[in-house]
Amino acid sequence: MNEFKNNFGDEFQQKSKYVRNKIPRHALDWSRKPKTFKTYPDAVKKIDLPEPKFDETIQFWSVIKNRHSTREFTEEPLSLMDFSLLLFGMSGLNRIFPQFSFRTVPSAGGLFPIEIYPVVNNIKNMQEGLYHYNIQNHSIELLKEGDFRKKVAEGCLDQKIAYDSAVNFIWTAMIDRSQWKYLQRCYRYIYLDAGHIGQNFYLVAEALNLGACTIGAIYDDELNQFLEIDGKNETTIYVGVVGK
Repeated sequence: MNEFKNNFGDEFQQKSKYVRNKIPRHALDWSRKPKTFKTYPDAVKKIDLPEPKFDETIQFWSVIKNRHSTREFTEEPLSLMDFSLLLFGMSGLNRIFPQFSFRTVPSAGGLFPIEIYPVVNNIKNMQEGLYHYNIQNHSIELLKEGDFRKKVAEGCLDQKIAYDSAVNFIWTAMIDRSQWKYLQRCYRYIYLDAGHIGQNFYLVAEALNLGACTIGAIYDDELNQFLEIDGKNETTIYVGVVGK
């Protein structure tokens, strides 16, 4: 039987519903709480990003009104500040306390399961390659050097926009971060969290006069293999492309 003829999506939606007086209960084991931040200590290179500088003349409602998807890009490179602002807008720390840090996006339970892997194709004075966003330090970690636009485009169902863009942001989910608290219902919240990040991505791009588009049609395991993640504990769920 073709797996896409199964009703696994319908079954999940029904089985993960909350029913009054029947909500799954479990004690949170704080000693086993997954780490909030992922880092790569053995990265090829670590690069501090410039502190985000915001143009105070940008009109908020104009950004909301004009937000749209763009599928054609020029060959003009992005600036490092554009890159810094995009990352900060997607998941930057904006209120930092000793035991907890808030971000520019909401997250169910404050668990923040989404990781960001930028694939740089065309940023001024930055080498091409696969990077990871170190959220805590607002820096990036170079994981692989090289031109990976063809590989990413193939993983996005061969869509040309992922080949032509200046940067491809691959968003992954660390399942156990949410599952630790929300059990099987965690998947609902993970997808909502990814949506929050995707919308901020669009709004920041619009504010910077950049073109952006999000992609949900992906070959999951092809991108997982590219990122060298297992596809179970951490898995690709969404992609954003951006350029001039």
